[in-house]
Amino acid sequence: MSPSVQTVVLDVEGMKCGGCVRAVETTLLDQPGVQRADVNLVSRSAWLDLTAGESDVDGVLKALADRGFPAKERSLDAPIGAAAAGQALPGWWQQWRQLMVALVLLLLSVLGHVSEAGHLSLPLIGSLPFHATLATVALLGPGRPILVGGVAAARAGAPSMDSLVGLGVSSAYVASLVALVWPQVGWPCFFNEPVMLLGFVLLGRFLEERARFRTGQALQQLAELQPDTARLLLSDGAIREVRVGALRPGETVQLLAGDRIPVDGVVLEGASAVDVSSLTGEPLPLQAEPGTELSSGSLNLESTLVLKVTRVGAETALARIIRLVEQAQARRAPIQGLADRVAGRFCYGVIGLALATFLFWWLFGAEHWPEVLQASAPGMPMTHAMSHGHGMHHGGLGSGASTPMGLALQLSIAVLVVACPCALGLATPTVITVATGLAARRGWLFRGGDVIETAAGLDHVVFDKTGTLTLGRPLVTDVYGNDPDHLLQLAASLEQSSRHPLAYALLQEAQRRELALLDCEDVRTVSGQGLEGHVDGASAQVRAGKPDWLEEQGVAIAPAAQDWLSTAEGSVVAVAVGAVLVGLVQIEDQLRPDVAPALERLRSHGLALSVFSGDRQAAVQRLGQQLGFAAKDLGWQMLPEQKLQRLEQLRQAERVAMVGDGINDAPALAAADLGIAIGTGTQIAQDSAGLVLLGDRLDNLPEALSLARRTLVKVRQNLFWAFGYNLIVLPVAAGALLPSHGVLLSPPLAALLMALSSITVVLNALALRLP
Repeated sequence: MSPSVQTVVLDVEGMKCGGCVRAVETTLLDQPGVQRADVNLVSRSAWLDLTAGESDVDGVLKALADRGFPAKERSLDAPIGAAAAGQALPGWWQQWRQLMVALVLLLLSVLGHVSEAGHLSLPLIGSLPFHATLATVALLGPGRPILVGGVAAARAGAPSMDSLVGLGVSSAYVASLVALVWPQVGWPCFFNEPVMLLGFVLLGRFLEERARFRTGQALQQLAELQPDTARLLLSDGAIREVRVGALRPGETVQLLAGDRIPVDGVVLEGASAVDVSSLTGEPLPLQAEPGTELSSGSLNLESTLVLKVTRVGAETALARIIRLVEQAQARRAPIQGLADRVAGRFCYGVIGLALATFLFWWLFGAEHWPEVLQASAPGMPMTHAMSHGHGMHHGGLGSGASTPMGLALQLSIAVLVVACPCALGLATPTVITVATGLAARRGWLFRGGDVIETAAGLDHVVFDKTGTLTLGRPLVTDVYGNDPDHLLQLAASLEQSSRHPLAYALLQEAQRRELALLDCEDVRTVSGQGLEGHVDGASAQVRAGKPDWLEEQGVAIAPAAQDWLSTAEGSVVAVAVGAVLVGLVQIEDQLRPDVAPALERLRSHGLALSVFSGDRQAAVQRLGQQLGFAAKDLGWQMLPEQKLQRLEQLRQAERVAMVGDGINDAPALAAADLGIAIGTGTQIAQDSAGLVLLGDRLDNLPEALSLARRTLVKVRQNLFWAFGYNLIVLPVAAGALLPSHGVLLSPPLAALLMALSSITVVLNALALRLP
C-alpha cells in the first residue's frame, strides 16, 4: 500500500440489514479522502483506505452519526484480541433484557386471550384496557430502540429493517387506539399484535445474534492463543510474572514446558519441540534451538527455553494474522454485489408494496372478493396460523377483520414485517466470516471474499520451482574426488563469506561432517561463475565454481571426471587448487515431500498445471518428468518479465493462479488472477499475494482451494434462499393466495418467518465448519 494511504477501522453501531450496509458504505464513500470502504454486517465494522492529508476521521464519524449509524475508531495498535473480544455480542445484556420483557408481555397477552375466551378466570386480565396497556408497555419498553432506530434511519434517507418493523407495529397500535377511542369506525382492536410482533422479532434477533457470534469464534480462538502473562527474566537472574502488554523488545522471557509463547522472539538458550500447528497447520513440531525464531501463539512442548523478545502487541505474527483475517472478512465477494444493490433499495420497495397492498384491499379487493371477509370473520375456517377471533372489539389482525379497512391493515402490516433484507445482507458475509476464520486456524490467509470467489473458479495453476515445488534449500547429494572431506573443507572455507544458496549447501555439509573451516584471504567473487582466493594450507590459489569457468582458467578435467559430470544431476561445483582439479560436488534442491500427492489432487479437481522457472533447462525438465508435467507446461530460464508475458497469455482464456515464494515472485503473484504465496511472512501477503499458505506444506493448496469452492457453494445457497424467500413470501403476505385458497399470513407468523430467514442463512454458513 502506498505510504500516502492509511487504513482506518471503524466499529459501526445500528446496522441491522443489507440496506444498512449499503447506506453506511455510500456515506463513507461520499466523504473526501475515502478511497475504499469495506463494510461487514457480521462484525459490525468498516475498513477504510484514506488519503493522508485529505481525510478527516472525525468528519467521517459525524457523517455516519448523522445517518443514524454512530461509530468509533478502533486502534490498530490495540492489544491482541481486543477486536475479536469486542465482537463478543455487543449489548448482550441489553438484548437479553429486552427479550425477557417482551416474552413476559407476550405471555401476559396469551393469558389475556385465554381469559377472554372464558377458559381462565383472572381479574382484569383479558379486558380491552389490559391489552392496550400491554401494547403500550411493549412499544415504550423493548420496542422503543426499534422505533427510535427506524425513525432515525428513515429521516436519514436510508430506511432499515427497524423502519419496516417499527412501521408495522406502530400501524397496528395506532389503528387499535383509533378503534378504542372511536368505536363508530367499526375497526377491531388488535393490541395483541404489537406485543406478539415485538416478541417474535426480538426472539429472532437474539437467536440470530447468537448464531452470528459463532461465525466469529475461530478468530476469537486465535486471539486466545496469546497468554495474558509472561515470565520476565531480569538481569540479576530473578523471574517476575508480568503482563504480556508490559514486555518490550530486547527483554528476555522464560518459557516452561507447556507454556504458550506470548511474543515473537529468538531462542537464546535451550532446545525444545514447539507446536506451531495453531498458526501454520503443520502437524509436526518445530525443533527450536538457539537462533530459532518463534511466533506468539505457538506452544512449547518439552523443556525450558529462554527467548529474546523481538516483537510485541500488534506487531507480532499472531496479531498480524488476526488483523489480516478481520480485514478479509470485511472485503465482499463480487457475487454479493447484486444482493447489496437490491438490499439498498429493498426497504423502499417493501414500503411501496405495503402501501399498494393496503390501497388494493381497501378500495378494490374486499369488494371484488367479498368472501375474503367472510373467510376472515370469527368462526370461519382459515389456513393461517392465528387462532379464531375473540369478538369484534378485540381480535388478531385478520381473525376479526370484517371490514375492508381491517383486512387491508392486516395484509399491509404483514408485508412490512415479513420482508427481510437481513437475509440478503447476511447471505455472503456470514459465509466469508466462517470460511476465513476456519482457514486462518489452518494457516491459510485469504485476503477477502473476492479472493475466495476467485480461488473457487480457477482453471490453471502456475508454479514457481525453487522454494515452491522444491524446499529452496539445496543439499550436497554426491562428491567426486580422491579425498571428499578435504575437497569439501576447501570449498566450504572459500564459500564461508558468500550468501549464495550453493554456498549454504557446502557449509551445511561441512558442518554435518564436522570439518573445521580454514582461514581465507583475498577472496574474490566472479559474478555468475564462482569464487577464488587463498586458503590456508593450499599450495596455490583455490577456485570453486562452474566447471566451464575452471576450464577457462586452465584447469584440466580428466575424462573420468567428465564422465561423472555428464551424468550428474542438479548443480555441480568444481574445486581446483591452481590448475589441478581436486574434485566435483553435486548439489540438488530437494522436492517437497508432499508435492506429488498435492499436484495429483489438483489435477483431479480439473485444474491445468504449469511450471515457470528461472532455473536451468535440464533441472526443470527433470523435475517435470518426476511430477508428470508435459513439455508444453514447462518454462525454464525465464526472466520475471517473461513470466509476466506468459501469464498474460494464459489469462486471455483462463483464470490463472500463480504460486510462488512471495518474494522474488512478487510481480507474477500480483499479475495473476490469484497470487498464492507458500511459507512466507504476512507482510508479503499484504503486498502481493491474495492467499498465503503458512508453513512448508504444499498439500495445503488443494485443501484451501477446496474450502474456497465449498464456500462459494454456501454463498450461492444463501443468496438463493434470501432472494427466493422474499419472492415467495411477499406475494403471500400481500394476499395473493387469499381469494383462491384462503391463505392469509398473519403478522406474528410473518415475524417468525422473517426471523427464521435470517437464522437460516447463518446456520447454513456455520455448516461450512462441518467435515
